[in-house]
Amino acid sequence: MSYRVRILAAVTAAALAVPAFADGVMVMDSYARAASPNAKSGAAFVTLHNTGNTDDRLIAARTDAAKRVELHTHTETGDGILKMHEIEGGIALPAGGIHQMVRGKDHVMLMGLTGSLTQGDEIEVTLVFEKAGEVTVTIPVDNERTPKAGSHDHSGHKDDSHDHSGHGAANE
Repeated sequence: MSYRVRILAAVTAAALAVPAFADGVMVMDSYARAASPNAKSGAAFVTLHNTGNTDDRLIAARTDAAKRVELHTHTETGDGILKMHEIEGGIALPAGGIHQMVRGKDHVMLMGLTGSLTQGDEIEVTLVFEKAGEVTVTIPVDNERTPKAGSHDHSGHKDDSHDHSGHGAANE
């Protein structure tokens, strides 16, 4: 990638990193990734800040970029293998709390992608909160982004070290 293209991508990502707001909830630091140009699934990550005085919960997400969208997390099975699964009941967001979705932990799982998630693209994702309602965010695709502190990087893992069963549309 040329220097000019990298600068343009960085400026675009910074411009899109502007927080989005629902009633009492701020969505910031969003990005999406796909495993490869031909991937059937991908993931989106955001940081949620409940600026309100009451607890809330992220209960769903939707986008035209995928046939199916679920809130997912990873759980270690005790033998060093991470198993990905849907989060039952959504993601709790206590009053004044911050919840950071990071690789290897909580994320918005995009299954049955309707197009590629190419570096520099953008997708619209609507997050649905139990009390704050809906907020639609424009999420930049950044397949070069490295995990932040506290996240789990999947690089270096063999393909068989994660259980991706139960993803249905992801394998379509």
